[in-house]
Order: sequence, then C-alpha cells, then structure tokens
Amino acid sequence: MTDIDAQAFDEFEAAGWEVVARRYSELLGPITSQAVEPLLDAAGVRAGMRVLDVGSGPGDAAAAAVARGATATGIDVAAAMVELAAQRHPGATFVQGSATELPFADESFDAAIGNVVILHVGEPERAAEELTRVLVPGARVALSTWEVPGRSPLFGALVGAVEDAEVTPPSDVPHGPSFFRFGKDEVFEALLRGAGFADVSVESVTFDFPLRSADDLMTVVSEATVRMGALLRAGDDSQRARMRESLEQRIAPWRRDDGYEVPAPMKIASGLKPG
Repeated sequence: MTDIDAQAFDEFEAAGWEVVARRYSELLGPITSQAVEPLLDAAGVRAGMRVLDVGSGPGDAAAAAVARGATATGIDVAAAMVELAAQRHPGATFVQGSATELPFADESFDAAIGNVVILHVGEPERAAEELTRVLVPGARVALSTWEVPGRSPLFGALVGAVEDAEVTPPSDVPHGPSFFRFGKDEVFEALLRGAGFADVSVESVTFDFPLRSADDLMTVVSEATVRMGALLRAGDDSQRARMRESLEQRIAPWRRDDGYEVPAPMKIASGLKPG
C-alpha cells in the first residue's frame, strides 16, 4: 500500500463524483439503495438516534434513517452530491467533507453507516478511526462494499469483459486501494477491529441488478461511476465492441424475459464501539 498517493486518489475521486452525481442518482442509486435497510439494521438505527451517513451520495440512507425516526446527517466529498441529496431529502442534513477528516466533535453520533463508500477512500483505516472518534460508546457502525468478482456475477462479468478486451488502465487515474479489497471478510473485519471496534461481523446480501442489455451496463458504468468508468472509457471503439460481446456472453445465464437480472452481492461489516 506504500505506493498509493492517498491525496491524489481522493482528489481524483472527489472530482469524478462532482461530474457523475446526477447520473449516479438516476442509474446506480436505485441499485445501491437496496442495501440501505440491511445496513441500518446492522447499525441498530432506531427512533431518537443521531445517525451519521458517510459518503451519503444522493442521500438515500440518511433519508431511510429519518424514516425510522432518527436524526440524520449525511456527509459527502462532492458538493454536487450534497446539493442533490439536500434537494431530494429535506428531512436530513447534508454537509460537504471528507471521510478521513470528519468535521464533527468527538462522540457526536449514536450510529454511523456508509453505503459502498469505503472502497472509494484513499486511507480507509483513517476513515474507520474517524468513525470511532465521532461515535458515543456503545454505538454501532455498519459499512457496505461490493463482493469480489469471483463471487459476483455482476462484477465477474464486468472485470472479465475488460480483460477480454485488453483495455489498458488510463495513466491519469491515480493508483488507489483495490476496488474489491473489502470484499474479503477477514480484511473487512480487520478494518473495523483495527479502528477499535468490537463485536465485529460481516454478512453477505445479494440484490439483482436489472439490465436491458450489455450496452445498458456499459452506460451505467461509464456515466455513473468514477474509477471503473474511467477504465471503460479508456477503451477504443474496437475494444468497446469486444467488451460488449464478452458482456453479452457473461450475463446470458441471467436473461429474464426482455432483459437481465444479474446478481450483485455485497458485504456489510458492522461493529460496536466499546463502552
């Protein structure tokens, strides 16, 4: 991990989410929001709690916490995401900021959640430590991430198609932590234990990713993501055609009527701040 320039990586991610915020909300938000209720359950979110939603994006998790009777604050590195979330969910509070430098006092929250954000942070260990700091003793944290490609039909298809097309990663993307690093249970557990959390566990949840075609999936990734989007956009016309062909073959087992329902498993890690 020593060759990672965390600042450069975080700046790349922040700039990217500014650009794709609305498309993420339209194309990927309905998919990732399927993990929100299990995430809130894992963090023990209930009425009367002060909840922090890290990497809040379009604000769906914070809004779901409010629906449970909690007071929710969402924080996101991209101003465009904060603006979008505030428009969509006026019942929660949204601020711009970094997961590794949370602008909150010690012991400000009764629970914390982060939906598919930890893989986008250059210094995830520091982010986990910040979560420990802002939680009261006895509070729970819950973070989600994508499953590794070998156990994920969705990402197995995507990664395999990129490899089949022999796309070279773009040189202007700073090297960062592995996209699928926390898909490994022991690594995800170690992240929270290392930050001082106890009673740590990891559970698997699976949702379907509805698609009309392989082109549909390429559009979602290209227009609504940052790191993987840059990789797909790096291909030339010939490589994109090969990616499309490979994707069509790889998602064929999940053909349903006039489209596809491709399983997209996730991992949720949770832990308790000792009292």
